[in-house]
Amino acid sequence: MMTGQEVLLEYAAVADLTGQMLAAAEAGDWDHLVVLERACTAHVDTLKRSEAAVELNPSGRQAKIDCIRRILADDRKIRDLTMPWMAQLSALINNSGTQRRLVNAYGSV
Repeated sequence: MMTGQEVLLEYAAVADLTGQMLAAAEAGDWDHLVVLERACTAHVDTLKRSEAAVELNPSGRQAKIDCIRRILADDRKIRDLTMPWMAQLSALINNSGTQRRLVNAYGSV
């Protein structure tokens, strides 16, 4: 079972990692973003398994809320940066599939 301090450390770790993820997204370092996302997922999984039984005092709850706000703000910024990249990737995949179907149907030129 986790202590309140351990829960807060996990939230702080997630907040730190989402900050690093934002920096990676801003730099266009998609490979590093994926590595950081995996690390973040591990902390979130730990919280999912163990946090429910932990009661936080008022200052602990406020610290948790502050971390969650940072996490959500960073997540929004990350999504704003990654969505155009994901759309480009999707277009490339679709174009590649269309091109392949055309070659299969009509042969190469």
